Formats: sequence, structure tokens, C-alpha cells
Amino acid sequence: MKNYFFLLSFIWLISSCEQKTELPDTLPIQVAKAYGFSNFDQVNSIAYTWNVQRDSVNVLSRDWKWNIKENTVYYSGPDTTFTYSLASDSLPKQDGGFINDKYWLMMPFQLAWDTGYTFEILENVPSPIAKANSTKLTILYNSGEPTAPGMGYTPGDAYDLYLNENKMITEWVFRRGNGPDGRAVTWENVQDFGPLKFATDHSNDAGKRFIWFTNIKVD
Repeated sequence: MKNYFFLLSFIWLISSCEQKTELPDTLPIQVAKAYGFSNFDQVNSIAYTWNVQRDSVNVLSRDWKWNIKENTVYYSGPDTTFTYSLASDSLPKQDGGFINDKYWLMMPFQLAWDTGYTFEILENVPSPIAKANSTKLTILYNSGEPTAPGMGYTPGDAYDLYLNENKMITEWVFRRGNGPDGRAVTWENVQDFGPLKFATDHSNDAGKRFIWFTNIKVD
């Protein structure tokens, strides 16, 4: 998962308060807009709890609050609780968890914020789990040294997004390092939170929900 262009995203969010930013009418941007991206200038903060479950055992929960205008993140987990600035020269180790959890919740918006990727589109492709007729949108992030600007924690990753007719993600496959294989996961239970939409549940191909979000609040 990426740590992409927080400064760029922050600048965009500030400028969007003054005027709407013109974005290209590409499929990734259409996906972002399907989840309410055009309304993001109305949002000051997003809070949520990320939960992961394996073998019917709740193994981890993490609380986050992203204060967008102030460019800070509040974290509360099993180890500690604190707030840090995304503009800091030295980010805490927990920032890797923030990026991971944020992509599970906000991947549609990352398609508009991130610029370091290419994409491919295939029509009439069966989704891996439901076998539903879908548009397959493959996102390939640039590769390079992790310390290079914009390369994030794991450069070169790929995501296969399976979209319905409303440009909503129904399933995805994350492929680390653009490898040939990945794990298919659903995007389910889409709900409205203020002006935004989020998929709150993710299940594997066996139908087991293993990642889900609670306590979502958009201000």
C-alpha cells in the first residue's frame, strides 16, 4: 500500500476550497466521483476504525482520524495513542498502518489524488469471486526506490479493480510488485457518510468477512 503524495494531496485539498479543480474524464476519475470525490471540498476530517479478522478471531482494531485541513492523523491502537503531522520529516512507524487502512477505505479517492500510476481497461471481464460481468481497471503504480519522492512504502504494486455499470468497485485483486497472482476480495455494504460513500465490508472468496470498518464519521 502507498504513501503517495500527501503534500500534493494536501495542496489540492486546500486549493479545492477556493475553486473546483478540473480533472481529466478518465475511468479512474469516474470511479472517484462515483464515491463522492466531487464533494471532498466539503470534508474537514474522516474518522474510522479498521478491523481485521482471521479464523473467526478479531485480531486487530485501529482507530484513525485524518484531519485533512490540518494535515494531521490521530492514531489509537493496541500499542499507543498519539497524533502526528503528515508534513513531518520523520513519520512514525504507525504511518504504514494508516496508509494500508486508508487504501482499504479510500482507494476510489486515491485514484484522483495519486498521479504516479498508469492504468489499463478491459471490458466484459468476469469478476474473480461473483463471476459478474465487469469492467476491469488495472492500476499499476510506478516502481523505484522506496526512498524516492512519491514511491511510497511498496512501489510497483498493482490493483485490479472490477467495476459495475455505476463505476463502483465490486471486487479487487491486490498484486504486490505487479506479480501475477493476488488475493480477490469483495467491496461490499456501500454506505453514505455525509457527502461521501464508503464500502465498509471486505470478504474473501470463501465468503468470510475479514476486513471491515466501524465508527466512520465524516465532518
